[in-house]
Amino acid sequence: MELYPITLLPARERVASALREAILSHRLEAGRELTLKETAQMLGVSVTPIREAFQQLAQEGLIELRPNRGAVILGVDARMIREHYELRAVLEREAAMAACRNGADLSRIRNAFEHAQKALEKQDSQEYGNFNQSFHMEIWKAGGNRKIEQLLSQLWNGLSMGHKVTRTAYAQISMSEHAQIMDALERRDERQAGELMDHHIHRSMENILTHLG
Repeated sequence: MELYPITLLPARERVASALREAILSHRLEAGRELTLKETAQMLGVSVTPIREAFQQLAQEGLIELRPNRGAVILGVDARMIREHYELRAVLEREAAMAACRNGADLSRIRNAFEHAQKALEKQDSQEYGNFNQSFHMEIWKAGGNRKIEQLLSQLWNGLSMGHKVTRTAYAQISMSEHAQIMDALERRDERQAGELMDHHIHRSMENILTHLG
C-alpha cells in the first residue's frame, strides 16, 4: 500500500472543531467562561489559534467574546444543532457525488480509510479521530470545489458522540458507514455515494441530539 501524508485541519480549525464538538454535545455548558490561557492549556496549543477559534465560534453564535476576558459559552438548542448538521449534510453529499462525477483520484481517501481501520483495531480513539477527519477532508478535496471544502472545514466538529453510545461503539458504526461510502465512491455510483453520506451525517446529528433528550 502506498503511503500518503495524512491531511488534518490547520491548528485554528482543529481548536474550533474541538470546542464546537464540546459545545454541541453540552460537555461545555452554557454560561461557562473560557479564558485564552485556560483553553490553550486544556488543548495543548498556543494562545494564537485559540484567539482565532474564538473569533470563528463567535461568528457562529456559539460563544460571546468578552473584552480582555476570553469568552462565555452560549446556549445551544435542538434547532441550532439540526441547522448545523443539515448544512453539513448538503455540502458533504455534494462533495461525495462530485468525487464520483469528476473521476477524482480516490487513493488518498482509501489511504485514510485503511488507516482508520487499523486505528480502530488497535482501539486507539485519538488516532481514529484523526483518520476519520482525514477521510472526510480527502472526500472534500476530491470533490474539487474549494468553496465547499472551505465551508466544511469551518463546520467540522469531530466525532459526533451521543451519550447513549461508547466511543468504541461509535467508531465501529462510523467505520461501517465509511466502508459503504468508500465502496460507492470506488464504483463511481454518484447517487448512492450521496445518499450514504447524507445518512452518515444525519445519523451523527441524531447522536448529538441525545444530549438534549
